[in-house]
Amino acid sequence: MSPTTSQNTVLITGAAGGIGAGLVEALAEAGWTVMGSDHPSAYPSNHLRQRCQAWIPADLAALSRDPHHLETFRAAVLSASDNGHLMAIVHNAAVQRLGSFEQLEPADWHETMDVNLMAPMVISRALLPQLKRQRGSIVHIGSIHSQLTKFGFTAYATSKAALAGLTRAMAVELGGSVRVNAIEPAAIATPMLQAGFADAPELKAQLEAFHPTGAIGSPVDVARAVLFLLDPANRFLNGCVLPLGGGIHSRLHDPA
Repeated sequence: MSPTTSQNTVLITGAAGGIGAGLVEALAEAGWTVMGSDHPSAYPSNHLRQRCQAWIPADLAALSRDPHHLETFRAAVLSASDNGHLMAIVHNAAVQRLGSFEQLEPADWHETMDVNLMAPMVISRALLPQLKRQRGSIVHIGSIHSQLTKFGFTAYATSKAALAGLTRAMAVELGGSVRVNAIEPAAIATPMLQAGFADAPELKAQLEAFHPTGAIGSPVDVARAVLFLLDPANRFLNGCVLPLGGGIHSRLHDPA
């Protein structure tokens, strides 16, 4: 897909992270006018900033709770999007507060749900008139943890399962005017993941071997899936929650 007018503007949250930066690069390359957003403490590279028509810092936890923060964010997006010509939103921002169910505090749960679930909801609601005008599209970046999780991910897995439910429910309600889909990646080779295995390459090799493809994914894989879901030609593609896991969603691991 190669949008050709300034009206094809997309907002990407969590744009300074590994997947977010890949999304910015791929969508800009495909002809989208990109607005990037991330936490005020995030420092995007000069190259990343140059790929964006606008960079809009936002604390999504505060934005999801405070109508003033939300209105300030909405006004910034509309001001930067060529008179409100917003075609798409990719809700990529997320936090992981790890710990056992017994260890996680209510504050961990509140922040996780505020950023991973409530922020996508309130941002989409705030910008819905513009998306409807363009017959636009929303993509949620979920996670394999919505279906298949492991110890320590209780809050994160719950938030991503709720995000999948939100995707389906929004598709039912908005399907005639705004398409809503989601992608649920498994392991993706972001700089953060790579750094985590820097001292244990054998564990990274084991992680790759767990995936039937024999490799983990890349931000480019996520971006290609997002481009497919955003393509306006795919009008019948709505309410899809797409597993992006190299087959690991289908694999049974047991002692045998």
